[in-house]
Amino acid sequence: MVSHDELTRLVALSPGDGLTTALVRRVCARTLGLPALPAEHDGRDGYAVVAEFAEQFSTDVTEISVDQRTRLWKVLGDSTFGVVTQMYIADFVPRVRAGLEALGVGADYLGWVTGPIVWDHTSDPSDVVFNGFLPTVARLRELDALTAEVVRLRGATQHNCRLCKSLRETTALDAGGSETLYGDIEQFEASTQLTDRHKAALRYVDALVWSPAQIDRGVAAGVRAHFSDAQAIELTFDVMRNASNKIAVALGGDAPRVEHGTEQYLLDVDGQTVFT
Repeated sequence: MVSHDELTRLVALSPGDGLTTALVRRVCARTLGLPALPAEHDGRDGYAVVAEFAEQFSTDVTEISVDQRTRLWKVLGDSTFGVVTQMYIADFVPRVRAGLEALGVGADYLGWVTGPIVWDHTSDPSDVVFNGFLPTVARLRELDALTAEVVRLRGATQHNCRLCKSLRETTALDAGGSETLYGDIEQFEASTQLTDRHKAALRYVDALVWSPAQIDRGVAAGVRAHFSDAQAIELTFDVMRNASNKIAVALGGDAPRVEHGTEQYLLDVDGQTVFT
């Protein structure tokens, strides 16, 4: 299970003087219509270029332009990747909280932190996210592999991650996944192959991606009807894990590893991606 401490560590990340962190948290939350993550400062002194990028990151990452990307690199230089990782935290931790609240599960996660925030000025956000948080989520095993893969592929299409769309997880393939089945994800409501359980999960994915501040009660009820509390929590964190693709998409680093077709990989017991 993802511990509350995992989210607390994400919340406490505030590199350097914390001003850029405050800025992206304020902008992402305003864009989503959700409560902002706590910050050390009010963020008024941030860069306009960073604010514009953060807003587009939260609204629709697929619409970030080459010009926006170029200007961000010019302003931030070597710190660009870390700042965009901060945008991911500011963008998706509030979505997770809203999703769990709508589902009525995961009460332990609904507070940002369990006590006073000890701000972390030294840890690299990229290291904390990619080497800590994401593998922790990937090690969860309450959800069956096929549902997890269907959810991942929906997130891949919604964020238009070329790399994610080109990958296929082998455990899910062994559990009944196929190109025919996956082809129905785009128009899943009309599918005769995807189960009602899959469709309930996919509606929830779309809600977290596109309308996290207004999750329909019917969408939440669908998840509760088909998933246990532990599965619903894992489903929510899976959407966040998959959405780390927004970082690559935002920075134009989502090119597939293969020129044609798809590539298989295994998500191993340590939460690591092993290409086969």
